[in-house]
Amino acid sequence: MATPPVFTAGAVLTAAQMNGIGLWLIKTQTIGSAVSAVTVTDAFSADYDNYIVNVIGGAASATPIYLNLTLGATTTGYYSSEIYGKYDSNTLNMISRANHTAFIGGAVSTDNIALSYQLFGPNLAKTTHFVTEAPLARTAGDNWSYAIGYLNDTTQYTAFTITTVSGTLTGGNIRVYGYRN
Repeated sequence: MATPPVFTAGAVLTAAQMNGIGLWLIKTQTIGSAVSAVTVTDAFSADYDNYIVNVIGGAASATPIYLNLTLGATTTGYYSSEIYGKYDSNTLNMISRANHTAFIGGAVSTDNIALSYQLFGPNLAKTTHFVTEAPLARTAGDNWSYAIGYLNDTTQYTAFTITTVSGTLTGGNIRVYGYRN
């Protein structure tokens, strides 16, 4: 296992130390007050092939509020399968969506927004794939979800929008990280 570099204030970092960093914070977007959509521009570029998008902090106007992610202005061609369950149940459920309007993202709550997307190749002239996890953690009866899928086009995207299916979000941040190529 590689040993991560240790950084201290005032230290001069070597190229090897900097090149060993696997994730790089590209952008932080603050979520406004009582908004149903947040657009993040200049998120994807040729510098990175794959990304993590974390939506964290703040609160939803109700529990649960479901979130979706669209790339650019594309609102068709999203294919996905989602498995979800309740913390107090051994039953799993599945939903598949063909030619949907967005990447599904799971649910968030009035306590905290916690959602993570991995996007594979959104700025490449290839099909974009995604994985998302949403651990809606409030009570035993709440859901967790895990979804995978793809966008059936080869557009090179630089921006995305997180939208609510209903209700609004207040506060928190969207952080975009690039995986080192």
